[in-house]
Amino acid sequence: MGYRPGRYAAIDIGTVTCRMLVADVAADGAITELAKEYAITNLGEGVDASGLLSRAAMDRVLAAVDRYLVVRDALAEPGRPVTTIAMATSATRDAANGAEFAALLAERGVTLAVIPGQREAALSFLGASSGFPGEDVAVVDIGGGSTEVVAGRAGAEPAMARSFDVGCRRMTERFLASDPPTAAERAAARAWAHDEMAPYFADLRTAVAVGRMVAVAGTATTVVSVREAMASYDSARVHRAFVSVADLRAVAERLEELPLTERERVVGLDPGRAPVIVAGMVILEEVLALMGLPGFTVSESDILDGMVLEAARG
Repeated sequence: MGYRPGRYAAIDIGTVTCRMLVADVAADGAITELAKEYAITNLGEGVDASGLLSRAAMDRVLAAVDRYLVVRDALAEPGRPVTTIAMATSATRDAANGAEFAALLAERGVTLAVIPGQREAALSFLGASSGFPGEDVAVVDIGGGSTEVVAGRAGAEPAMARSFDVGCRRMTERFLASDPPTAAERAAARAWAHDEMAPYFADLRTAVAVGRMVAVAGTATTVVSVREAMASYDSARVHRAFVSVADLRAVAERLEELPLTERERVVGLDPGRAPVIVAGMVILEEVLALMGLPGFTVSESDILDGMVLEAARG
């Protein structure tokens, strides 16, 4: 499969985070990262209950996008435009006023695609699996409003893909009311995740001989940064790090026992992610248990890489 060489900017507007990747793509699909931006904007705050994006939440995302466009434009070269792709996922899919949000972005020259969960899953797989050629992998992307699980041979079309309306913000707002969340709340949350996901994993285990679970996005990367006590996030140490079941339980146990004010001070945890990280750990532990594997590999390549590669496909 050929790719159109060029410079691309991908903006991913999720339920919890808003991120951008600016990268050059070569004819063989090799990606050279030029800039990567990240902000916790909590677009999905309250959406599960209200069905609406709040104006304050939209303004947080718009402020982040305005900063990103300055970064993108600084990387533009004469005669070499930066092809820009922007996608929104669970929170905007669920909100009745998603079109209003898209119109606000259009005023900035950003065309927003609100993508269905299946496409979100396929793009995550395309980006994350590119680093494991020839392997049968399952890519897991835990977001704020949904979790995507995609399995198949790396580099090929996915054999199975599913997007579940089980995300760390959605779970937090539905189940984890106490500070810190009680054992009973966490158990109820995990039972909900299990009931939603278990039938799919039963089918997956018979359809694909998965040898590696690849986890992307903030919950998975946080496990490594907390385990390694990273005062400054080091992408090179996080990418392709292996996390065992025991490692995951140790980090989860530490975080779930702390009240929010103390979680916010844990080295390696972005304070903005502290309110939803316990739910993220609940989902990650349940997915790993359903997968039946001894651990997972973290990947820094994710839906942003998939968006860039899809845009560059000839």
